[in-house]
Amino acid sequence: MKLKIYFSNEQSCHPAGFKVKKLVKRAVAGALKFEEFPYNAEVSVTFTDNEGIRELNREYRNKDSATDVLSFPMYNFLDGDTPADEDTAELGDIVISLERAITQADELGHSTRREIAFLTVHSTLHLLGYDHELSAEDERIMFEKQDRIMEVLRIKRK
Repeated sequence: MKLKIYFSNEQSCHPAGFKVKKLVKRAVAGALKFEEFPYNAEVSVTFTDNEGIRELNREYRNKDSATDVLSFPMYNFLDGDTPADEDTAELGDIVISLERAITQADELGHSTRREIAFLTVHSTLHLLGYDHELSAEDERIMFEKQDRIMEVLRIKRK
């Protein structure tokens, strides 16, 4: 599987250079491999701040508050939706508030690196059709997958 990620940086609170991009690509690739994703994939990743993600959250989810990550999937794979081009799937967009990631990492007592990887894995699962907000069972399934992917990536909580 080939993976292409298109990065955009719309914030200045945390460096979004080579190391962060490499981490994000590793997290997306790890989630896709764990899920045995059968296509080449393209993903758009935007780094923003709390105000930027609050605006998107308000516009697309009618929630006027900052969040840590938003996902905008192109397909609903769990419902049998598949890409028209059998070779490459444009999975959708991931938007990460690096400002919020820094705060959450501090609150949870782990590294910003770990938080960014976790948010990326979480969002990638959303792009694949998982949704923890549908039911307690869906939440359990998605969160177990997140934990396993983070273990496979060897990115520890602390």
